[in-house]
Amino acid sequence: MKKRLARLLEESIDSCIEKEVLKKTDIPFIEVELPREGSHGDYASNIAMVLASSQKEAPRRIAERIVENINDSDRILDKIEIAGPGFINFFIRSSVWPTLLEDVDTLEDRYGESNIGKGSKVQVEFVSANPTGPLHIGHARGAVIGDTIANILQASGFSVSREYYINDAGNQMNMLGESVYYRYLELMGPDKSGFPDNCYQGEYITELAREIYAKFGDRFRSDKESSIAFLTEYAADSILDGIKKDLETLGVTFDRYFSEKELYTNDSVANILQKLKKEGFIYEEGGTLWFKTMDSGDEKDRVVVRENGEPTYFAADIAYHRDKYSRGFDKVINVWGADHHGYIPRMQAGIQALGRKKEDLEVVLVQLVNLLRGGVPVPMSTRTGEFVTTREVTDEVGKDGVRYNFLMRRSNSHLDFDLELAKAQSSENPVYYVQYAHARISSIMRLAAEQGYRIPDYDDIKPDLLATPEEHELAKLIDAFPEMVEGSAKTLEPHRIPYYINDLASIFHSFYNKHKVVSDNAELTKARLFLIKTTAIVIRNALRLLGVSAPERM
Repeated sequence: MKKRLARLLEESIDSCIEKEVLKKTDIPFIEVELPREGSHGDYASNIAMVLASSQKEAPRRIAERIVENINDSDRILDKIEIAGPGFINFFIRSSVWPTLLEDVDTLEDRYGESNIGKGSKVQVEFVSANPTGPLHIGHARGAVIGDTIANILQASGFSVSREYYINDAGNQMNMLGESVYYRYLELMGPDKSGFPDNCYQGEYITELAREIYAKFGDRFRSDKESSIAFLTEYAADSILDGIKKDLETLGVTFDRYFSEKELYTNDSVANILQKLKKEGFIYEEGGTLWFKTMDSGDEKDRVVVRENGEPTYFAADIAYHRDKYSRGFDKVINVWGADHHGYIPRMQAGIQALGRKKEDLEVVLVQLVNLLRGGVPVPMSTRTGEFVTTREVTDEVGKDGVRYNFLMRRSNSHLDFDLELAKAQSSENPVYYVQYAHARISSIMRLAAEQGYRIPDYDDIKPDLLATPEEHELAKLIDAFPEMVEGSAKTLEPHRIPYYINDLASIFHSFYNKHKVVSDNAELTKARLFLIKTTAIVIRNALRLLGVSAPERM
């Protein structure tokens, strides 16, 4: 409906220009929005105020001319009002709302999809946690957000690839090997060594050491250097395998796992640094190589090779992004923890040095999760805390509860995740509230089938029978679903979808509490069965984008 109204406004402005009642101008993007108050109509536009600067005239007078030239040939409008300084408020004819449901019936599972991406190749890189320990709950939020963004982009016509960057090079990996080595020595009895304070402290390190000892005995007791090299690789592979399994329980899989080590074995880092130095992006000072990130708006230049000759993470990331773009991606989206906010300007400088536009890299920041139980914070220590890892939380709450609750807030907002609320079978639990709406519709459909009704198509009903305010509100919100998905894809804001389906479920429950679907009036029953059928389609399609199930029984 918004698009139809925008077209009416555009055609009217064209007509005004042709009649010379408005000056010739490029027509700007026409916004049509839902007004805050119902008395201001079903939709409103501020286009007259947008045109005021080019027309050199009062917005209200511009609005009057636009309204005078609107050609409502489809008779969708009940009336149009001009309000305030020049808002154009549209009131839709009551009989129009049910007709908006025809597309839902026709498209079914594809309703909400679009082709705004036009096949553009996009890579979404997310999670990318170091394989030095199990996934914690903060990683899980990034995993759910990244996966949902990928789902939304795919539904919007983009060609999407999901990627996990394995940080398996550098000091943290050496520390992993040493940690396992010292725990392994502790199993040797009287020859055990002290455990360094700077090693990884988690119980999972001890479990890995026990596993290795059970398999290999005391084989790694003597030659420390070669033992640590083996233990590092063994532990990293084992931890990464566990990470993959944890992600699968959340419904998250990847098209590619990219190893940081590849960047060094094929000299990608050295080659790109040499190239950028030759092109003047990198300079040497005091034995250190610096990248001129200040030229691209960063607060200071950044080190790419330390004085000891060791490349920084930034150097590896430049090489990694060069590899990404070499694979033909038009845009790269990185889902990072909020603590990486200061890292964005230097990466934008890096990709611009590679010949890409600044906007070819987009970063979604994900804030921390505060884990609660009944409103009380859960300790987050890996030594003493319970329910710290992704697996433990998913095992208790379930995939649907974890995913939905992680998406209920903007990604850059802190999230309070209450384990008890996420399990509650009540309207206070958002995912239960939405899933129950779908299950309730399925139950009504089964009841109708028992009474001899076939679930109707649009051509089987009399749309005018859907005349109550609740029915019109359902139709209006169902009509808004495709635009909402498009907006979510354009802004990379997956939280819009839970907001939307919570509203849809609320309006459905309100409708159900006021009106009988299956009644003695056969024609009205068919019309209402069609209405709740389309409601269920939209709930199901929206939940699928979130990676959440739509149960038929609860």
